[in-house]
Amino acid sequence: MRTQTRQQGGRRRRAVSAATVVAIGVMTLGVLAPPAASAARPDAVQQSLNALVRDDGMPAALASVQDRDGRTRTYTAGVGDLASGSKVPRDGQVRIGSNTKAFTAVVILQLVGEGKIGLDTMVDTYLPGLVRGEGIDGRHITVRQLLQHTSGLPDYGVHVDDDEIRNRYLEPRELLDIALRYKADAAPGETWGYSNTNYVLAGLIVQKVTGRPLAEEMDRRIIKRIGLRHTYFPAPGEMTIREPHPRGYHRNPADGPLRDFTEMDPSWGWAAGQLISTNSDLNRFFTALLAGRLLPAAQLAEMRTTVPAGTSGLRYGLGLTSRPLSCGGVYWGHGGDIAGYETRGGVTDDGRAANVAVTSIPTDDAAAQHVKDAVDRALCG
Repeated sequence: MRTQTRQQGGRRRRAVSAATVVAIGVMTLGVLAPPAASAARPDAVQQSLNALVRDDGMPAALASVQDRDGRTRTYTAGVGDLASGSKVPRDGQVRIGSNTKAFTAVVILQLVGEGKIGLDTMVDTYLPGLVRGEGIDGRHITVRQLLQHTSGLPDYGVHVDDDEIRNRYLEPRELLDIALRYKADAAPGETWGYSNTNYVLAGLIVQKVTGRPLAEEMDRRIIKRIGLRHTYFPAPGEMTIREPHPRGYHRNPADGPLRDFTEMDPSWGWAAGQLISTNSDLNRFFTALLAGRLLPAAQLAEMRTTVPAGTSGLRYGLGLTSRPLSCGGVYWGHGGDIAGYETRGGVTDDGRAANVAVTSIPTDDAAAQHVKDAVDRALCG
């Protein structure tokens, strides 16, 4: 969850210094790959993951790839724990950062379909008097602008430090208060600009309208509905990851050493970035979403209506992005960064799905591109 250079779900500053390469030699191929694949040369996805470890210094890389017929392959490279050298758990749980935004947007759009929220209704209708600041007025910001990142609201995420918040529980209102100390980035509707503050407000609207905690609504409306068995919203104070997982590592500052950041309080992400999941569950979520199993057709069409987001061909809808593929067409997803983990991936309209996770946020643009390239290779075959 970052600035515009990390549109899909990073948080803050893009560092330009190269990551220190971590020398790791353990590479493993997914259990569902045919035996011949390991006897012969690794396939394109495995080669991509191997390179992320070997050349970009990622402690571990994981992927889950689903073809048009629903067949799935899982892949791993690197080690799950730098201290012990243990294997990477197959399809292990990771913190999925701003992929959480897609879940939050789905809940909002379900409520739109139920007639309980209006996309073009002003935020002040649901949260009267709450959104005020320099150049900021909730009476002039719509729910659509929150979900689309066109509200002009400043991002609280660029004003918090990983080490300072690692062990601290933050209420959603505290996150909003951090943002409102700063002036608006732009007038509502004027331009696209990634801001975690938008999704904190979206989560508060869900709670106001339903009278229930966001985590409960997300669990009931999405996670249980489509059988995401390894996805959950950590409870207050829950700093560990429940199921088998690779450990996550973080550099702060960006040219500093890798430090184990697996245990942390993720409350600063809340509706913008708190979820934990697996690559396969993310594929299942985005596949179900694009297939119309979570939203009525009208709301899914709104979600897929996009605006340009940066210069790389990325476009942003309502909690959903599209990105061009080298083999033609686009894939739909989101992506996320949170200290210790980065996830990228999505699904195509013809049913292909791929998600890649690495266990450290890339600290240079080349490494970040290599993660996206791994997704492209998985989807293009």
